[in-house]
Amino acid sequence: MELERRLLRHTLATVAYRGAKVVRDAPHTFGSFAIGKPPKPPMEILAHVADLLEWATHLARGDDVWRDSLPVSWDHEVERFFTSLRHLDDYLATDAPLGSPAERIFQGPIADALTHIGQLAMLRRLSGHPIRGENYFRAEIYMGRIGLEQAPAKREFD
Repeated sequence: MELERRLLRHTLATVAYRGAKVVRDAPHTFGSFAIGKPPKPPMEILAHVADLLEWATHLARGDDVWRDSLPVSWDHEVERFFTSLRHLDDYLATDAPLGSPAERIFQGPIADALTHIGQLAMLRRLSGHPIRGENYFRAEIYMGRIGLEQAPAKREFD
């Protein structure tokens, strides 16, 4: 597999690891937590992240298709986030040609998804349900591990 695809897939695994950490054990009310406009509530942010990942899948296939989805529920958006990651990773794992340059797929939708995962982590703290900091260099993040189930943190801190 070419280096660009491997790096995209490892980046998706990183998005999954960090995303799982943010959504895991979040109280049910977290999806609608609001501190004002902006930012959007976490459920809307997570829906946007899934939209970004779906767009990235279209771009990888050679189509520039964007859709703004309306969030359904926190649980639905969590599931949609991981499903969208899986679809993109599955495509990148094939030998099918990339319909857009890997660099552009990274700089647009994937980098934006990482930004929003950080935003969700900050909102967890503001909501009174912070996640612990972590040395992500030491994290067990592996290409293809895209779901909610992730390796436990190696070194967390407050």
